[in-house]
Amino acid sequence: MDYENSDRGDRTILPTALKILIAGGFGVGKTTLVGSVSETQPLRTEEVLSEQGIGVDDISGVETKATTTVAMDFGRISFGDDLVLYLFGTPGQDRFWFIWDELALGALGAVVLADTRRLADCFPSIDYFEGQGLPFIVAVNCFDGSRQYSLDEVKMALNLDPEVPVMLCDARKRESSKEVLISLLHHVMKGRGLTREPESVGS
Repeated sequence: MDYENSDRGDRTILPTALKILIAGGFGVGKTTLVGSVSETQPLRTEEVLSEQGIGVDDISGVETKATTTVAMDFGRISFGDDLVLYLFGTPGQDRFWFIWDELALGALGAVVLADTRRLADCFPSIDYFEGQGLPFIVAVNCFDGSRQYSLDEVKMALNLDPEVPVMLCDARKRESSKEVLISLLHHVMKGRGLTREPESVGS
């Protein structure tokens, strides 16, 4: 960040701060994505799955998952000196959706993570963002051993509007997660008719 002498009448240049939501179904990789890309130690509100969740939380396809986010995940990533993204990972279970309206306040856009083993789990997230008029993209998290589908097949299965981008990612890898965020920024700027973007985006 550049600081200039205020005695000469110059201004301190501050980065633009943007709020991004990371959403999707239970066990889809939201906590993993935030953790892989955050340049600071991410804030996590995970609790161990308990017997009270039996019959409530559907863990089919993610049987090895032992914890769940009960409030949110939080992380931060900077692009150069002029842009900072604050990432808020939403809780995946239905009973925590009352938190979503608070998390969505002031958000620029959202990433909906999808798991092809449980593709229907991302419908609530898509419906929510469409209802809120919040721009979003869909990122298919490529789990080891899961069946691979084309992006067109995923878009058709989710009945997405043609302009909603769909991409593949590996939420465990920083560069892959970073590309997801860059794609969301491009999508938001395109939707707003903006052609100029911060110089650091995509670098």
